[in-house]
Amino acid sequence: MTETVVERMPAPDPTAAAFFDVDNTMIMGASIFHLARGLVERKFFRTADLLGFAWKQVKFRVLGREDHQGIEDSREQLLSFVAGRRTDELAALCEEIFDSRIASRVWPGTRSLAQLHLAAGQRVWLVTAAPVELAEIIARRLGLTGALGTVGERENGVYTGKLVGGLMHGQAKADALRVLAEREGLNLANCVAYSDSHNDLPMLSAVGTAIAVNPDSGLREIARARGWEIRDFRTGRKAMKIGLPTILATCALAAAITAAVAGRRRTWQAPPPALGEACPRV
Repeated sequence: MTETVVERMPAPDPTAAAFFDVDNTMIMGASIFHLARGLVERKFFRTADLLGFAWKQVKFRVLGREDHQGIEDSREQLLSFVAGRRTDELAALCEEIFDSRIASRVWPGTRSLAQLHLAAGQRVWLVTAAPVELAEIIARRLGLTGALGTVGERENGVYTGKLVGGLMHGQAKADALRVLAEREGLNLANCVAYSDSHNDLPMLSAVGTAIAVNPDSGLREIARARGWEIRDFRTGRKAMKIGLPTILATCALAAAITAAVAGRRRTWQAPPPALGEACPRV
């Protein structure tokens, strides 16, 4: 089954816009994990530090659900890694990581939905718990209007390792949409939101039209109960071709990193294996 999107063009409306979650909605998997892997490869932190990210990615991909505390821990852990680094340095690395790890993981079907809104003259924002620097790069490279994301505190162009406010997650997304709507002259009743996660119920409920994309079990149940449209680009042969190998590769990644960490503990004089040798691409 090929992934095809055939749509009616949304009616032009300057007060209408579309909001897309990122992880497993716009891209396959968790953007924070792809960012972490890219930073490991660029010596921002150690391969062993990736283990926690790998386990959270396994849960996300295999179990199909997000853990709010796990997400918060991951963001705080990543912020601690970038503390003391220059913001322009991370921005440049995010550009590289988009090309090497994220561009090929964009869901074509979801991107087509975003393009329909743009073609109708509507603005399109990403709304994600990922660092805003990465979110803005993804939005710009996909030709979207902009992005709302988690903001890391900075002083004199250097990250402090702290958050400005909280995570762009759950209720925070809905609150951010209301602020954006007031600033941009949008009527949220005329807007559309797309997400895969039941954790985004506040955002989905804040707009006139909610669409579940690649939904987790919780959101699928809610969408059916409320009569929301469901789009699943993981089904059929496409899912067998992409989903299963990716899940297996993710599990292998976690095992490879665990083995590398254990080996380093047993033999301190032996350096950990290079990421490209120890970990398969996912």
